[in-house]
Amino acid sequence: MRVEVVLAWPERYLRCELQLPEGCTVADAIDEAALDTAEEAVACAIHGVLVRPQHLLRDGDRIELLRPLLADPKENRRRRARGGD
Repeated sequence: MRVEVVLAWPERYLRCELQLPEGCTVADAIDEAALDTAEEAVACAIHGVLVRPQHLLRDGDRIELLRPLLADPKENRRRRARGGD
């Protein structure tokens, strides 16, 4: 099966297409991709939906390695509501 692993940071984008056997997991694909700084990812998603590393992959899946938040979304909304941004 063909899957894709992507890692997007503000200053760069890394992408790796893989051919994996059936029964592989998200963790298997991340290990196989061996993208630089992948260990900094705090979560992963498939097509925008959060998944666990044990999640079984399907042909065509796009695994997105998610970076930590730079700001608290709730605090940003509060600041905008107060007119701070």
